[in-house]
Amino acid sequence: MIDVGVIGVGAMGRHHARIYSQLESANLVGVSDLNKKVGKEVANSYKTRFFSDYIELLEKVDAVSIAVPTSLHVDVGITAAKHGVHMLVEKPIAESISRAEKLIKEAKRNRVKLMVGHIERFNPAILALKELVKRGELGDVLTMTAERVGPYSPRIRDVGIIIDLAVHDIDTMSYIYERQAEEVYTIAGNSFHTSEDHASILLKFSGNRAGIINTNWLTPKKIRKLTSVGTGGVARVDYLTQDLEMMRSEGVLKIEVKKKEPLRNEIEEFLRCVIENKKPLPSGEDGKYVLEVAISAIRSYKEGRMIDLREMTL
Repeated sequence: MIDVGVIGVGAMGRHHARIYSQLESANLVGVSDLNKKVGKEVANSYKTRFFSDYIELLEKVDAVSIAVPTSLHVDVGITAAKHGVHMLVEKPIAESISRAEKLIKEAKRNRVKLMVGHIERFNPAILALKELVKRGELGDVLTMTAERVGPYSPRIRDVGIIIDLAVHDIDTMSYIYERQAEEVYTIAGNSFHTSEDHASILLKFSGNRAGIINTNWLTPKKIRKLTSVGTGGVARVDYLTQDLEMMRSEGVLKIEVKKKEPLRNEIEEFLRCVIENKKPLPSGEDGKYVLEVAISAIRSYKEGRMIDLREMTL
């Protein structure tokens, strides 16, 4: 059993605490948050201790989830690394590439695991799609199109929709293709937010493979879907319902998916990596790459041009 903690128990962090409290492989030592009222409430809910000082919590655990605001990821993560504590950092890894590199370097220096919480990799429907692609059921996959739209959440104030939402599909597409994007072109704008609140992103992968991401905070209904088109068939994933169907010339086949909470899958994998001394995926480098693409996508729409990801200097 691993002694664990959660730093930052807002909208996402409280779910980390809930899951840790339910796992036999984890002992939830405590949680920490700048908001003492919220922190104590979460601690009481999951029968653990509240720490007003997260450093005190770090002194008592082997691993920690970091779910503080993005601008604090690196400072908290570096402190965790210096305490020899393995960490699962919520996406995005950092607010800038240089800061992400600093965290990755510190984790390596202190020989601690650094996993980045790109949760859609752990969605059972995406895991099933990955297996379909590996088995060649879709032939050669050439195009993926993601629709990630819905109403705006007032808690998202410090970043635009590309950093907040599109990063999920940037990571998922790269994971399915098993390669990194080479070019990005974006059309985006803001109708009410200080940053972009709608974006259409075109990613080019090697072999003329494409990734298209349509995302906005303008659609009344939350939709999360991914369509993969290959030379041998088409697969459609609904992230929310965890449904997967495959279409071929002979008809539509619904693929059986064993449904499970993606965050639970993610946390279980994180703990496995700590216990078995394995490199966690998505790694810090994976998180840095996704952030590089997202920042380049923002740069693309602001400069009105395609950005070559192979030559970028961020």
